[in-house]
Amino acid sequence: MKVDLIVTNIGELVYFKDSNLETLQNAAIAINEGKIVEFGKRKEIEDKYYTEEKHQVIDAEGNSVIPGFVDPHTHLVYSGCRHEEFLAKLKGKEYLDLLKEGKGINYTVSLTRKDSAENLFKVSYERLIEMRNHGTLTVEIKSGYGLNFETEKKLLDVAEMLKEKDEADIVTTFLGAHAIPQEYKDNRRGYINLLKNKMIPAFSGKAKFIDIFIDQGAFTVDEAREILSVAVKYGYEIKMHIDELSYTGAAKLAMEFPVVSTEHMEHTTEEDLEILKERNVVPVLLPGTCFFLRLKERPKIEFMREIKLPIALGTDHNPGTSPFYSQSLIMALGVFLYGLSVEEALLGITLNAAKAIKMEKLKGNIGPGFDADLLILKSHSFVHLVYEVGRNLIGKIIRKGKPINIH
Repeated sequence: MKVDLIVTNIGELVYFKDSNLETLQNAAIAINEGKIVEFGKRKEIEDKYYTEEKHQVIDAEGNSVIPGFVDPHTHLVYSGCRHEEFLAKLKGKEYLDLLKEGKGINYTVSLTRKDSAENLFKVSYERLIEMRNHGTLTVEIKSGYGLNFETEKKLLDVAEMLKEKDEADIVTTFLGAHAIPQEYKDNRRGYINLLKNKMIPAFSGKAKFIDIFIDQGAFTVDEAREILSVAVKYGYEIKMHIDELSYTGAAKLAMEFPVVSTEHMEHTTEEDLEILKERNVVPVLLPGTCFFLRLKERPKIEFMREIKLPIALGTDHNPGTSPFYSQSLIMALGVFLYGLSVEEALLGITLNAAKAIKMEKLKGNIGPGFDADLLILKSHSFVHLVYEVGRNLIGKIIRKGKPINIH
C-alpha cells in the first residue's frame, strides 16, 4: 500500500488496546493521506513501506510517540481576564459571593458583549495556538459568555472562524445556559424562555452539543429538564456541568436524555455514578479547576475505577476558574490531586477525552484508520509528562499526517 509519511526510530510508541495502555519499543508508523495505515516494529514497517516512490520520513530520534491530546471541555472564546477576582479568592472570598457581586461569569459576559468579533477571534486564536503548542490537536469550545442572542451567536461565529484556520479540530458547544444574566436576575423565566424559544432553535446548526451548568448559582435540575427537552428536538447532543459546588442529583437526567458527558462532578454520589455507567455517559473531570479554586471535595475516583467508567480530563480553560492551556499539566494534576495513575491520566487526555466528544473512532489513539495526530516527545517515556511537571515536552507535532511548526 502507498504511504506518504513514515515516522520511524520511535523509542516508545504508546497506544491503547481495549482502553489499556500499551507500549511498543523500537517502532515505526506508516501514514497515508492523514490516516494511520499501520504501526509495528521499525524493521517490519520500513521493509514493508520503504519504496522508490517519494514519501517523507520523520526520525523520532528514539523518543516517545503518543497520540495527540484532546481537550473535551474549554471556554476558549471570551474577553478580558479576572486577575482581581483571583486575588480576592486568595484572601478568602467565596466564588458564590463574587457571583452575587456581579463578578464571576457575569463580569466576563460584560466584557465579551462589548468586544468585537474581530478582536475575540484574535485573542482566541492566540489561545488556540498556545494549546496546540502544548500538544492539544482536538478542542471542544463552548459559548456561554454572551448570555444574549447576539453575543452567543458572535461566540459561535468566532468558533467557526477558528475552525477555518485549521490549526486544530474543533467541536462547538452552545452554553447559553451558563448563568442567568444580570438583566434577567429578577426574571429567570424570561431568560429560560429566550433560551428555549429563540437561542436553541437558531443555533442548532452552529453547535454539535448543548451544555448546561446545573449547580448553586446556576440552573436547577427542573430548569435543566425543561431546557434539554427542547434541545433534543433540535438535534443537539447533550453535555452537563454538574455537582461542582454542591450535590444536585443532575446525573439522574441521564435516565431521561441521551447525555454524552457530565463534567466537574466533585459531589456526584456513587449511586449517580452507577447511573452514568449504565447510560454510557463519560465523566469529564477538571482537576485544574479544583486546584485553582482550592476545592476540598474530590470526585470518587476509586468508585469510578471500580465500575470501569472511562474517565476523561479537560483543562476547563476559562478566565475565572481555570486559566490553563496544557493538557499535560492537567494530566499531572489528575495524578497528584485525584490519585489517577499516570496511565489513567494519559488515557484521560487522549482516547477517553475523544469519547466525551464522540470522536473516539478518529482521535485519541494510534491505530489503523485513526487520524495521524501524533506527538513526538522530548523524552524517552510518556511518564515524563508527569515526572517533569510544568515542562513542555512536546518536541514535534504531526497533525493529520502533516508536520506543523511549534511557535
